[in-house]
Amino acid sequence: MGNLLFLIMYLVLMLLVVFVPQLLRRFHVPAVVAIMLTGIVIGPHAGDLLGCISHVMDGAYSAQELMTVIRALGLLGLVFLMALAGMEVDLRMLTLEKRPVIWLSLLTFAIPSLAGYFIYAWFRPDDTIGKWVYASLFASHSVGIVFPVIRELGVTKTRFGISVLASTVVTDVLSLVMLAVAIQYKRMQAPAANNAFGGVSLFERIDVASLGVWFTPLFLLVIALFILLAAWIIPAVWRKLINSFSPHDDTQVTFFLLSVLVIVTLGELLGVNLIVGAFIAGLAVVRSEGFEDKGRHLHRKLEGIGFGVMIPFLFLQIGMESQPGILVKDWGNVMIALATVVGLVGSKTFAGWLAMRLSGFSHIKGICAGLMTVPQLSATLAAAAVALELEILDQNFFNAIVLLSMVTTIPVPTMVRYLIDHYQITFDPVAVPDAAAIAAPQLVDSPAAPRPSLFSRWLNRKKRG
Repeated sequence: MGNLLFLIMYLVLMLLVVFVPQLLRRFHVPAVVAIMLTGIVIGPHAGDLLGCISHVMDGAYSAQELMTVIRALGLLGLVFLMALAGMEVDLRMLTLEKRPVIWLSLLTFAIPSLAGYFIYAWFRPDDTIGKWVYASLFASHSVGIVFPVIRELGVTKTRFGISVLASTVVTDVLSLVMLAVAIQYKRMQAPAANNAFGGVSLFERIDVASLGVWFTPLFLLVIALFILLAAWIIPAVWRKLINSFSPHDDTQVTFFLLSVLVIVTLGELLGVNLIVGAFIAGLAVVRSEGFEDKGRHLHRKLEGIGFGVMIPFLFLQIGMESQPGILVKDWGNVMIALATVVGLVGSKTFAGWLAMRLSGFSHIKGICAGLMTVPQLSATLAAAAVALELEILDQNFFNAIVLLSMVTTIPVPTMVRYLIDHYQITFDPVAVPDAAAIAAPQLVDSPAAPRPSLFSRWLNRKKRG
């Protein structure tokens, strides 16, 4: 009866994961946000729900044990999500528009990072590691939001679209590196936190205090070598597999999972957190010989497995473990949430505007570029969940990040579309080689492509009439 209990629990949760996003889709709510809202609603009653399921069956398992299963599925979803995010990266884009990419990458990383650092410092002045983690969360972008918006606007092969998307990739990598360094410092200072994700870092087995100020450069070198090693090992083994066995798609999916888990484990041994390791693994796999031939087909299959089976449990868990009620219990908590939302939106919009102006773009295009970097979703939430588990961030700041994801994901893309329609903005095309064209499939965590708004349809009728 015990096995049936887990199946019933899985069935109940999957019903919620499937039908709630479909109901909210008509309001243009992204699937990920819908799943988080589901988790938030059932979160205070999760123990009662799981306990009721257990009681109806045989009572052999407690609600706490069933919640452990959900967390385990969420952890696998976290690994899958970051691997798929890595597969979205096309480094060849970086050479197409060098000047705006450099300015956007530099400013949309530095300015929001400083904003996140000082906002956290205002409330927690003595928590140095927390400051750097919050800075990394502010610096990250969301490829899953930026790409669908750019594609829907039809600017994927323009100077503007290439610049925004390429800089998003660079900034995401830099923010993950910053996060990895902060997490390693936390693990060294608080050994109890190592158990959260099974810390096995070699840096925890040696006396790093003797390294002093040299620890950070050394650890950055370790991360760089890890990236190069992963980029060499995975394509080499993949090439051997293709040449020796001529595997079918199912075997290639299995090899993908094996590659990601091996790289994640190797990264943990070197002190690189699993979300960074999974991202690097995805980045390396998508460039392996033989993968590009079937990459689109395999990518869709992997996305189906990830977003259909594993990843929903990550965002369901995030919603269940968030406690939005805390925000209204104390004025200080409200201030944390407000400072987080206003600070991120303001810093990213200003950074994008300044970078595009320095690159020769107009004021309105600069504002649009800044707004496109505002939405925070998959990677930001995943990093925040890790930080909460490792006790780097407390519940108040975690709730602020969850709120930030919700209030920036839905309205901001709509605002960008409105500005482009209202000001009738045109974009300069750029010669994009076929191999470097942006052809990644749309991530499920991005907003569903909505119908034009009532205002847009009215505006179009006015133009025609």
